Amino acid sequence: MKNVFTIDTEDWYHANYEDNLFENNTVKPSTVEENVDRYLELFNKYDVKATFFVLGYVAEEHGSMVKKIAGEGHEIASHGYAHHLAYKQSPLEFREDVRKSKIILEDLVGKRVIGYRAPSWSITEKSLWALPILEEEKFIYTSSIFPTKNYLYGIPYAPRFIHGSGSYGQEKLKLIHVPPTTKQTGKMLPDIPFSGGAYFRLLPIFLIKHWTRYVNEKESQPVIFYLHPREIDRNQPRLKLKIKDAFIHYYGIKNCEKKVEQVLSLYKFDTIKGILGFDE
Repeated sequence: MKNVFTIDTEDWYHANYEDNLFENNTVKPSTVEENVDRYLELFNKYDVKATFFVLGYVAEEHGSMVKKIAGEGHEIASHGYAHHLAYKQSPLEFREDVRKSKIILEDLVGKRVIGYRAPSWSITEKSLWALPILEEEKFIYTSSIFPTKNYLYGIPYAPRFIHGSGSYGQEKLKLIHVPPTTKQTGKMLPDIPFSGGAYFRLLPIFLIKHWTRYVNEKESQPVIFYLHPREIDRNQPRLKLKIKDAFIHYYGIKNCEKKVEQVLSLYKFDTIKGILGFDE
């Protein structure tokens, strides 16, 4: 069973806990290239091909990095352009954002970009209008809906594994959905995320391995892992966040790279494009 490792390729300051937390055009030190290089070293060490959801703004600033990622055989997909939340954009703003990103990325790598992930999983029940726009903009798949609900995002009835848009009342769409993986708990409790972000950093590695094995062997499904470049960088600059948001954003950074390496050493991986059968 092949799993998928994905990287939301943005810089250390791209966070959406509150409005006006960052502006792309203000001068800040960037850490994205050195952190992406470390991921590439780990992927090369364990012969892993990954999917990088690259922010268009970051691609503009670090075009050689994007070319390097693609040149090493990894998939380039879109993370939008400006890291704005889908449900805080108008449909026109959203279309312009994803279109701009797609053009930038395709010009850099010379290949069609078929995947999209919304910043902060921001396709929710408030922004399902975004799905037909993604299909109209020639995306084949999206990894934008979190299949359990928390205070920031998520659709609680979303399927846990790869599925179509019929679950959201849009049966006519051919768009494929690739959600991050959760552990099913039962009808009375919400499913537990474990495959990325704060959940990956918070949970002990033995539980992540146990649930990965369960999903692979008992449910015969790939696990979709996801992390950000900053999550393996213990020396990154710090945002001024509220206590709860700071805990979510920074807890477990110190040991995250070690966990990543353990996961990469234990399982086989492919890109999302490869898992879906669209590999070139």
